[in-house]
Amino acid sequence: MNTLHLYIRSMGMLLKSQLQYTSSFIMQTLAQLVMEGGEMLAVILVIDRFENLKHWTGGNLFFFFGLMSVSFYITEFFGRGVTGNFPSMVRSGQLDTLLLRPRGILTQVLCSGMDPRRISCIAVGVVALVMGSSMSDVSWSVLKVLALAESVCMSCMLILGLFMIEDILCIHSVKSVELVNALTYGGRSACQYPIDIYPRPLKILFSVVAPFALTMHVPAGYILGKPLYGWPVWTVFVTPLSGAVVFVIMVMLFNRGIKFYRSTGN
Repeated sequence: MNTLHLYIRSMGMLLKSQLQYTSSFIMQTLAQLVMEGGEMLAVILVIDRFENLKHWTGGNLFFFFGLMSVSFYITEFFGRGVTGNFPSMVRSGQLDTLLLRPRGILTQVLCSGMDPRRISCIAVGVVALVMGSSMSDVSWSVLKVLALAESVCMSCMLILGLFMIEDILCIHSVKSVELVNALTYGGRSACQYPIDIYPRPLKILFSVVAPFALTMHVPAGYILGKPLYGWPVWTVFVTPLSGAVVFVIMVMLFNRGIKFYRSTGN
């Protein structure tokens, strides 16, 4: 509970500091809105060009896009310390100061940054989810609401875990490893569309290595009334747990990696 209280207080202070320059914050937030709006426009153009992709309708594509956007940008909103700040901490030697404090390193890293500008991206994702649900005539039930909530939570843990791969490698190499972006930002771009439209190698990549298909697409298929791979209903609540598994593994590797950290000398 103390850790949670510390995190909430840190987020409050970071948000307050971000809002000190109101005009700058508003302009940057609007810029994020335009960028994410452009991503959504790409989906609209796909829908306009093709009536459907395999058995997925335009409304279905909006739903997948919205689910990815909400999950990805919630992670960047609250987990900016992990998703962007850590490599610079290693290079600048700032990580040295964290090692002297009586708190876990990962907790301090999470408390070190947030990105409230992403609220506009989350809003676009919510709009896409609502549009996709309406256009797909989703008949909502308690189970579908729970499936959606679990999917978002587990997807956030998955995304945070994937970003931690770069942080772990930074401990050993100092510099960030851009190849990891193929799983994070590349995964975001690819998996905002249903996984079964891709060739087998990509299906394996995003089902086993970076299991977006398990955390997002299986629940989304159930909600839309088109079960992915024809799997039974119970898998909808089991497969998203792969996100938590990835996160736990990365936390263990991160803590192990910290033991091998050597100061940059600053």
